[in-house]
Order: sequence, then structure tokens, then C-alpha cells
Amino acid sequence: MATTPSTPRDNWGSRLGFVMAAAGSAVGLGNIWKFPYTAGQSGGGAFLMIYLLFVIFIGFSVMLTEFAIGRKTQRSAVGSFKSTDKRWTFVGFMGVLSGFLIMGFYPVVGGWSLAYIFKVGGGLLNTPEAIGDSFGGFISNPVQPLIWMGIYIALNIAVVIKGISGGIEKAGKVLMPLLFLILIVVAVKGISLPGATAGLEFLFKPDFSKVDSSVVLAALGQAFFSLSLGMGAMITYGSYLKKKENLVQTTAMVVSMDTAVAILAGVAMFPAMFAFAIEPAAGPGLVFVVVPQLFAEMGGTIGMLFALMFFIGLTVAALTSSVSLLEVVVSYLIDEKGLSRKTAVFGASTIMAIMCIFASLSLGGLGPTIFGTGAFDVFDLLTDKVFLAVGGMFICIFAGWRMSRSDLEKEITNDGEVSFPLFGLWYNLVKFVIPFAVAIVAYMGISGGFESGQGPIMLLGIAIIAVIALVSKKL
Repeated sequence: MATTPSTPRDNWGSRLGFVMAAAGSAVGLGNIWKFPYTAGQSGGGAFLMIYLLFVIFIGFSVMLTEFAIGRKTQRSAVGSFKSTDKRWTFVGFMGVLSGFLIMGFYPVVGGWSLAYIFKVGGGLLNTPEAIGDSFGGFISNPVQPLIWMGIYIALNIAVVIKGISGGIEKAGKVLMPLLFLILIVVAVKGISLPGATAGLEFLFKPDFSKVDSSVVLAALGQAFFSLSLGMGAMITYGSYLKKKENLVQTTAMVVSMDTAVAILAGVAMFPAMFAFAIEPAAGPGLVFVVVPQLFAEMGGTIGMLFALMFFIGLTVAALTSSVSLLEVVVSYLIDEKGLSRKTAVFGASTIMAIMCIFASLSLGGLGPTIFGTGAFDVFDLLTDKVFLAVGGMFICIFAGWRMSRSDLEKEITNDGEVSFPLFGLWYNLVKFVIPFAVAIVAYMGISGGFESGQGPIMLLGIAIIAVIALVSKKL
């Protein structure tokens, strides 16, 4: 059974606490692990410019929409749509499923970052030539990554089981400022290296000859993944917001903090990479292979301290995001299935841990495959290339075409108490422009996906969405 309206609902204790938690959800592996290597593979400056345009015009608008829907309905991702129109319940289920799928591989990488704190402390940097082989051997080992993944999931459980104000908010207030401080220190060190100017030019000087449909889709997917959009997280977090909070300012702060971290991560890496003549398109192993080599080049205690700071920051960023993904599923189980928070947390975490086992083993060539692709890459492709963008598109269509314009304006302006002169522009973006733009980019990406061998996985994602739409009304 679902919770009744009389059931007390947890709230954020303060605006700062919410901003830090929401920014923590947005800031994660997408900014520090994924952004640099995606930018490196997609031409640097041109990718960054397209990414920033998507963040400003699409990311901000979709996040504000999610906050407004969540706060208006005071329900989790599924309940927010079900309470308005049961025909749209499938969008909420897409968000919950996205949270499950991302948590099917995210804790694996979170476990890597946690392990590397101890690897660096244990002398990893003493033999720079062995760092690459060390990472390859580590992730293909069938046991070691699973141990660290288990510890990482336990940290998530410890935070989420304490609830919103007692767990997630308190963690965000400490972890987010720590992350910014670490990234700033590492970025300043990177800029000071000889030859670092070339790295800054690569990141900030666009070369549009590198741009094709895959780059545009990568930028859109990065914007959604990085901002935690289309996965129910911001609807869920918004549902715990008090009615007096200024949604527009809060959204702007969260988007700005998230973007700042992504750019800081780029500034922390690219100047140092060019200074040490390392290929910028190094792929997903960039953080765990290239970064330790960079710090090893710095030498001695200084290099080790910077490396420790970096991997602590990476673990912090991962944790603040994954607790929000776990909360999406937990909130659904509490609101719609009437479970206690403790039961919901342990039940969801157990299923996620099983998925992570398959994802981790797939990196060593073990476990089942779909269309020749292992579980880790399947979960990543389904969410990054299909579910998040399509979910964001449906959220905008729901807000623009199903919800009342006047109700949205009242919610966003706090019944006229908050000034938002750009409401008309925002509303038209949400109703007309964003759904069309996302649909075009998604189509381009799926078409290009067949050339890269990713097409069958993308079509599988679309088929899953169709099934969810058909059966969600009965759930």
C-alpha cells in the first residue's frame, strides 16, 4: 500500500543543506571520471561549448521542472506522475529503473576510487611504469573489486538509512565543500606545470571540425548524467522541499556548482596531461591510469599527497551522487509499497549489489553478455544514451502538455512571491523546444550507434521503455 497524505514526510532542514545535497547528487563520477575522458574523446573545446549550451538551456530547464513536479506533488518519482495522471506513471518507473541500472555499475567505479585511496597510500606511485598494468589487473580480478564495491555500497546504506535531514543532508554539508577544496588545489597545481597552456587551449579553444552527431549526443548525455536528470533524483529531492524555498535560485545554484566541478576537473587534468605528453582521449581508465601517472611525475611526498586528495575527492563525489540514486528507489518503495526505510534500503541495496557483481565480472570477460556487450557497458549505454535523455524529454512533455501552466507558475513563483520574469521563455522551452531537440539528438545518436556497434543496445532500451509504458498502469 502507498503512504497516505497524513503520513509525515521528511524535509530538508535548511536551504543550504538541500543545495549541497542536490549539488552532491549532480556532482559525481559524471563530472570527474566521465567528463574529462568524454571531452578528450570528443575534441575538447567544441564538446565543452556544446555541453555548456545543453546545460544552460536544457539542463537548467529540466532540473527546475523536476524540482517543481516533486515539490508540488510531495511524492517520489512514480507517485508524482501517478497522482496527476496514471497514464504518465511509466515516466516515474523509467526514473526508478534508471536509478537501478546506474547503481548496477556506479558502485563498481565508486569502489575503484575507494580502493585507489589505499593503493596510493600503499606505494602505487613508486613504480609509474606499472600503473597501467596495475589498473587492468585490478578491474579484471574477479574478487578484489567486489570487496571494494561491497564497502562502497555499505557507505551508501549508512547514509541513506538515516533519512533525508539526518543522513543525506548532513553528509552533503561536509562532503561538498571538501570536494571543491580538493579540486581547486589539484587544478592550481596542474596549471602551474610547464607546458600546461596547451591543455587549457585544448579544453577551451573549440575545434568544430571534430563535431558530429556522436559528439552532440555525448554532450547531451553528459549533461543529463552529470546533472542527475531524467532519473527521478531531482523529483525525489524536490518532494522533500519546503514550500517557502526559491526554486529558481536553488536550481541555478545547483547547476552552477555542478558545471564548476566539471570544468575544474578538466582544468585539473588536461594541463597536466599535456605537460606530460599524455593522450587526452585516454578513455574510461583516464582517472585511474593517467592521473596516478601525473602525480607520480610530480614525485615524492607531494605527488602522493595530491593523489590521495584527488581520489578522496573522487570517492566523495561518487558517494554524494549514489546516495541520491539509492534514495530514488527507496523513496518509491516507501511511498508506493509502504515499506519501512530500513527494509527499503536493504532490499534495494541487495539487488543493486547483485547487478554490480555482474557488471564488475564483465570487465574481466566473465558473466553473461547482451549483443556481445558485458553488463557494465549495457547498464551504462542504456542509461547514458537512452533512458536519461528520453526520460527528461517525457518529463518536459508532461509538464508542458499535461500540467496546468498556471499551477506550474504558482509552484515556481511560490504563489507570486518569487519573481521569475523568464517564466514564459522557460515554459516554451519545456513545452516545445526541449522535447523536439532531445528527440532529434536521440535519433541522430541511435542512427550513429549502429555504426559503432551500439545500435542493438539502444533499440533494446527503447523496447524496455515501450514495455514499461504498457505495464506501468498495472503496477
